[in-house]
Amino acid sequence: MNLHKRAFNMVEVFITNVKSVCLSQEILKLLEKSFPTLKINFDLEDFNKPYPCGHSILRIEGKVIDPKSIIQYLKSKGIKCELLKDKICV
Repeated sequence: MNLHKRAFNMVEVFITNVKSVCLSQEILKLLEKSFPTLKINFDLEDFNKPYPCGHSILRIEGKVIDPKSIIQYLKSKGIKCELLKDKICV
């Protein structure tokens, strides 16, 4: 297989304050409509700690991803969102 001809996708992982399945489904629909070429999913996490240590994971995959556009879009909908950083929460 010629690796030079194979298309690789980018993956960006964000943390959000989305806590419910209902809200995550609503946000997914909005994101999929606004960014139709991207593959998007949520993983709802434990919220026993305050944001950002208690958070949900938003995973986005695609050929080209503009994290700033994703963050700005979600903030315009009242959702806290940032790129996942290497951080230990205690």
